[in-house]
Order: sequence, then structure tokens, then C-alpha cells
Amino acid sequence: MTSRNTPEQRQSIVADGSPVKIFMVAGEHSGDALGAKLIPALRAQHANGVEMQGVGGPLMSEQGLHSLFPLDEVAVMGPLAILKALPRIVRRVYQTVDAANAFKPDVIVIIDSPEFTHPIAKRLRGAMPDVPIIDYVSPSVWAWRSGRAKKMAAYVDHVLALLPFEPDAHRRLGGPACTYIGHPLIERRDWLAALDPGPLAERLGLTTDRPVLVVLPGSRGSEITKLMAPFGETLGHLQLQGIHPQVLLPAVQAKRELIERLAMDWPVAPHLVEGDDDKFRAFKLADAALAASGTVTLELGMARVPMVVGYRVETVATVIRYLLKIPSVVLANLVLGSEPFPEFLQEDCIPEKMAPEIAELLSDTPARSAQLAALDAIPAAMATNGEAPSAAAARVVLSYVQVQ
Repeated sequence: MTSRNTPEQRQSIVADGSPVKIFMVAGEHSGDALGAKLIPALRAQHANGVEMQGVGGPLMSEQGLHSLFPLDEVAVMGPLAILKALPRIVRRVYQTVDAANAFKPDVIVIIDSPEFTHPIAKRLRGAMPDVPIIDYVSPSVWAWRSGRAKKMAAYVDHVLALLPFEPDAHRRLGGPACTYIGHPLIERRDWLAALDPGPLAERLGLTTDRPVLVVLPGSRGSEITKLMAPFGETLGHLQLQGIHPQVLLPAVQAKRELIERLAMDWPVAPHLVEGDDDKFRAFKLADAALAASGTVTLELGMARVPMVVGYRVETVATVIRYLLKIPSVVLANLVLGSEPFPEFLQEDCIPEKMAPEIAELLSDTPARSAQLAALDAIPAAMATNGEAPSAAAARVVLSYVQVQ
């Protein structure tokens, strides 16, 4: 059987002068953001233009992709939420497969959200075996269910990795071809360096005589409801130690009301900030962070903010912890290949354990110095060859399309 892992062995033929037909599928809003950057990069690299169909959110819509249905119908997270929405998700999977078959694309790009995008990819491989399928964002095969990598090789031709250690993981596990293109945060490095936090400090009335702590309980409702209480109790324990930081609490607009309500039980009133710009201004003002696990630890890393990570998940999902094959769930730790940033999960996510660690980071201590040294190593660990991640992604996608 012919291998499907290289452009030379699997290529769709696009008539000279015709646009490339790309079917794109994102399953949640983070994927929508990646797709929205990929689309103009594809246009920039293909002189004949790009014709698109598929599933995306408002950002991809701004770039010309009209989604088959609203992204929120499938953008659900967590085992219980997915189970509840399963009938609707299954209907949307089959609708998407039918639309792709009718569109007859030259290449298919699925973006993250494997619970939604991979069932689509499997069915499209059977229906259109000669059409290349690119997976933008690797599933966490390096963390758990490693057998997925080898299974993916049957229906995915190439994986575009956001984390530098993922290509080696796929090689080791027998997965598809995989290229590290760089994390989207890399594209924001210069913007972050130039961002002035002064206006936010002035607007909030922050003073220089007290440290600043940024608290990040997550962006999903399930995360927020589980983390706001222990994070607030941690602030109370800091006060018992005589430490009274100024607290900044970034909030996504859709969850602001929930966060405001839960923050009413905190022993200190936080300054809520909204919007991406003010979130990163808050990072630049912060002496330390108390954060949920996730991409935000890389954002803090790029902004050089010492951090303590706490996380709780649904009780039904706790079994996953015993299946993990990694020493840490903190992406910043995994990128460095060490564990400088402490994490407290499930029953360990309590103020008695987190508050002392944060206290060490809010003053000039060896612990703070050690974290700052680790933070300085993150940009080099995530470096690419200088090509923007979205441009690198577009280059790989178009390499599977030959113009004659």
C-alpha cells in the first residue's frame, strides 16, 4: 500500500490558475483563532487564491469562511459536557462530512478539538482517500492515550505541532509526519515587548508599595467554578502571613458576571480587567501569578511572570491523572523539560499549600530568582527558524497541493 505521509506520495492536482480548495474544520474558539491566522497566510503563499468551506467561528468568518453552523454548537469541553451534547455533535459530524464530500477539496485542515475533528477526518479518509488531511495542533498523545498517535497515521497525513517536543513524540509513537511550526504566542513577542502597562496601572490606581498578583482561574465555566474558591482562600492565607498584594483578575467578557459573583466571597476585592491587551498589561505589572493549568502558563512564561499553578477538574475526570505519562501538566514545565513552576492538582489545590509558594515569589527570594532564570529560557526553548507559525503552517499545507 502506498504511504500517505509525504507530499510526493499524496498530492492533489490543482489546475494551473485555479484557486486551492481547502476544507477547514475548527471545533472551538482557540481553533478559530488559529484558522483565522492561517487563512491569510495561505492566500499570501498561493497566487491563485484560496476557496474555502467548513466550520469555524467569528474570526474565521472575518477571513471569508462561512461556517456550516455556529461553532458554539460543538465547542464543549469536559466529559460530562461532551456526553450531554453528544447527539448534537454526532449530527454535526455527519453534516460536515457530507459538506466536504460535496465540496471536493484539494486538501483538508482539521484544527485541534480531536473529539470533534478526528471523527470527521476518519470518515473523510474513507470517502476521499486521495485528499490529504492536515491536523493543526497535535492531540496530547505524549501525555496520555499514546496509542492514538499510531492510529492517527491512518487518517492524518501531517501534524502541525505547537510545542517543540511533539515531533519527537510522534516519531517515537509511530504517529504521522509532524512539524514544529511554533506556538502562536511567538508571533506576539514583539507586540508584548512594546506593550505599555502604565495606562492600566494608572486606571486601576495601583501603587508601588505593594506587590501585584495576577490570578487566572481559567476561561471556561467549569474551571472558574472549581478554582475561584480555593484561589480566593489562598489570598486569605496570604493576608494571615501579613502579605497584602494588589490583585488583578483578567476575565473574558462572557464569564465576567460569573467571576464577579464568585469574587464577592474573596477576602480582597480584585481589580477585574477585560480584553486581551489589558490581560497582557496585567501580566507585565505582576510580580507573580496564581494560574490554572493550560496555555496561560506559556503566556505567563513569555511575559516572564513567576507562577504557581493550581487545578481541579470534574470528579469523573480524575481517573485521567493516573493515566498520564508526563511529570507535569504545566506546559511551561514541559517545554523546558524540567519543573521550575510548582503545580497543585485536585486535593492538593488548597490554600495551605499554594499560599507559601506564592509568598516566596512576591519578594526577593532564591525561589523567585530560580523561576526568573527558568522563565528566561522559555523563548529559546520555543524558538523556530524565524518563520511565523501561521506562515509555516500554510507552507506545510500547500506542500500537499501540486500546481501543474
